[in-house]
Amino acid sequence: MTRPTVSLEQLNSLDRAAFVAAIGHVFEDSPWIAEATWPQRPFGSLDALHQALCATVYAAGQEQQLALIQAHPDLVGRAALAGGLGAESSAEQAAAGLGTLSAEEIARFQQFNAAYRERFGFPFVICARENKKDSILAGFAARLPNSHEQEIATALGEIAKIARLRLADVVR
Repeated sequence: MTRPTVSLEQLNSLDRAAFVAAIGHVFEDSPWIAEATWPQRPFGSLDALHQALCATVYAAGQEQQLALIQAHPDLVGRAALAGGLGAESSAEQAAAGLGTLSAEEIARFQQFNAAYRERFGFPFVICARENKKDSILAGFAARLPNSHEQEIATALGEIAKIARLRLADVVR
C-alpha cells in the first residue's frame, strides 16, 4: 500500500483529523502521537516535525510508551509469517531480508523473540530499514543483557528512527 504524499506546507494547514490521517501511521498503531502534536503547527521542516512527534512520545507516561512499543510486531513473528503485518512493517521486514529466511533462520528469530519477550515483556524493536538479518540477530544478542529501563530507551530510539523514515515517505 502506497500512502499519498503531502507537502509540509499542506500538512501544516490540515485540520486535526486530516493531519492524523496523513501521518498518524508513522508510529505503529499509535495515531495519538500525531493528534497530540497537531497543535504545535506550523512545523518549519521535516526534522522539526519529527522532533515534535518524538517529544510527544518522550513526554508521554511510561504506560503509553510501553503501549507504543507493544504495538510493534515481532520480527519474523506469527503475523509476519502469516502475512498479517501492516503495509509499512511488511515492507520494512522484507527490505531487511526477513522475507526469505531459511527454516533454521526463522527458528533462530523465534527463539530470540521468545527470550526477549520473556525478559522484557515487549517485542524487540529495531529499525529494520537500517539493518539486515545478521545485524538484527546480533542486536538481539547484544541487547538481551540490558536492563528493562535501557531497553525501553533503546526501543523508543529505534521507534524514532522508524518514524523518521516513514515520515520521509509521506511528507515531501
